[in-house]
Amino acid sequence: MFKQFFLSIKLALRSLTINKGRTVLTLGGIVIGILSVIVVTSSGQGVKEYILGQVGSFGNDIIQVETKVPATDKTSSANATGQAQGIQITTLKIADGEALKKIPNIDKFAPIDIGQSLATYQDQNKQAMIFGTGPDYALIDGANKLAQGSFYSQGDDNGLAQVVVIGSDIKDALFGNQEALGQTIKIKGLNFRVIGVLQKRGAVTFFNYDELIYMPVQTLQKKILGIDYVRMIMLKVKDANLIDVTAADVADVLKRQHKTPKPEQEDFSVSTIQEAQKIIGDVFGTINILLLALTSISLVVGGVGIMNVMYVSVVERTFEIGLRKAVGATAADIRNQFLLEAIFITLLGGVVGILLGYLISLLLSYVISNAGFNINFPVTLSSILLATGFSMATGIIFGFYPAYKASQLSPMEALRKE
Repeated sequence: MFKQFFLSIKLALRSLTINKGRTVLTLGGIVIGILSVIVVTSSGQGVKEYILGQVGSFGNDIIQVETKVPATDKTSSANATGQAQGIQITTLKIADGEALKKIPNIDKFAPIDIGQSLATYQDQNKQAMIFGTGPDYALIDGANKLAQGSFYSQGDDNGLAQVVVIGSDIKDALFGNQEALGQTIKIKGLNFRVIGVLQKRGAVTFFNYDELIYMPVQTLQKKILGIDYVRMIMLKVKDANLIDVTAADVADVLKRQHKTPKPEQEDFSVSTIQEAQKIIGDVFGTINILLLALTSISLVVGGVGIMNVMYVSVVERTFEIGLRKAVGATAADIRNQFLLEAIFITLLGGVVGILLGYLISLLLSYVISNAGFNINFPVTLSSILLATGFSMATGIIFGFYPAYKASQLSPMEALRKE
């Protein structure tokens, strides 16, 4: 039995080496399919880990309150589309943050508003994102570190002081190698004194913090935007182990503040960092499955190519099949020989595809890191096993029928074909 099986392996390998051109062409589809599986899983995992890491950089003790279109879920497309189309939710106020700070486990809060404006210094101009927030934001977001100067105070916020803290890219664009501290920049015709310059931070979830200008939130509201509401409130808790309970307390307080006892009336959403990470993980999991489904089409195409080649091989070697049967080969021996040929092709294609996928993943990591994003595209054991499984399944599924047809040929009819 084993002797016959090893003979089938030997004959299968000999056939593949004799028909090198056909074997290489057949390999192409499988290599592309396996390469696609490796690159898709690697890039998906890399981007997922990058975004989760960036979100986690805020710490595991953060609760975020955002505005939400009533009667929609906070993660729904209806909410996102509604706000993108201009639905303004104006009920979230700084006073809400002050009420939330009275919750025993809340340590600090920072109301946040965002605007855009042209910042000018002498003859230098820079379109910038204006990030209005409270002074405690510097303590909540520990990744924001000062290179020079200081952050503004609560007195600056309450007094509508015209002071700013600028990101490193803003400093470079407006001041170059000059000293920025103490200088005055113009925003919407008003003079703002630079009291702080932040260390270079880079992009966080593709949002460049180095191009932000921070100013007291009440200054931004009253002197730039002309509003009295905020877009979100960030809360820092004292005990991260109680964050879920605290998030529920936050929601209860806001329901009373906004007089929205029914869920469909709520115009706010409450999220923890852990919840945000879970949502991101689920989204990327779904995206990766869809991408894998699309890349599997190339494997199906490669499998069809294998089936066609095996059919041609069966026709060309009909006499050989008849001769082997005439000298004692069984139908199982013939089937195994042709099935092994298909499996060997897909396994070889799998190995080449995995190697090329690994090299492309390394290249992508290098290119992306040079673009300023610290993203690594790992080729994991699970992706290798998945690619190997795909290649094996393709060989068996698409190689079985031609192998079966070859095994059913009558010896007499096969010999007459010659």
